Amino acid sequence: MHQIPHQTADGTGLLPPAGHRPARGVVELWLLRPDAAQLAAAERLLPLLDAEERARIDRCGDDERRASLLASHVSLRLLLGAYLGQAPDQVRVERAPCRGCGRPHGRPVVGAEPGLHFSLSHTNGMALLAFASTPVGVDVESLASVPGTELVPLLHPAEQRAIRALPPEDQERAFLHCFVRKEAYLKGTGDGLWAELDSFCVGFGGHGPSTLEPSALEPWAFAQVATEPTHGAAVALLMSGAVRPRMRRRDVQLPDWAMFVTHQENKPTSNA
Repeated sequence: MHQIPHQTADGTGLLPPAGHRPARGVVELWLLRPDAAQLAAAERLLPLLDAEERARIDRCGDDERRASLLASHVSLRLLLGAYLGQAPDQVRVERAPCRGCGRPHGRPVVGAEPGLHFSLSHTNGMALLAFASTPVGVDVESLASVPGTELVPLLHPAEQRAIRALPPEDQERAFLHCFVRKEAYLKGTGDGLWAELDSFCVGFGGHGPSTLEPSALEPWAFAQVATEPTHGAAVALLMSGAVRPRMRRRDVQLPDWAMFVTHQENKPTSNA
């Protein structure tokens, strides 16, 4: 069983305290930049993952994507272990029932654990992990991976009009911001790809419409996440009122966490 690196030797916090829960209306974001050091640490922490996770990662034909996926899922396990106060290799992630068919392929959850919801998104050169006390979704995309404005006709009519009213040089980034908000919402609800992108309106932050259609069943709030100019990211949080989610962001530190886990494994056990 692997222990959780809550602190370094000098007392500096690395992960949330055991059993910590985000405050209501707050999204705790963890940013992962999968550089060489992060990826090397992720390989050392591979034993934390279960057989299903390893099989999924091994099915990735692209080496870069495999490495990014591995680092993301290792980070998720370590963080979930900290929030739950469990050893990371003992965390069990399940799927909630789908809102469309009722089968267990909805958003990922940690069983019936109250007060902790999470979401993971990764793209070229970056991953974001979000934790909150109510259902949450996060999405990050690189500008290079978005096909310009070709997909604008797939958006809600109000979003299409708002984007096309912008100067041509601003339309691509506006589409990116709108797209990540939609993806974050769909991850938060667990609806996924079966939902039509033109069936609900989220806007794109600072321009045009910014709320869901009145027919929406639940009050979701949105916020853009500041990233590099090459990326766009957003969170969607289930919450009452028109208040934007408050965000607290920290960086994933896999090299430090891997060193702590290895140290705990090698510590001699005392005989009673």
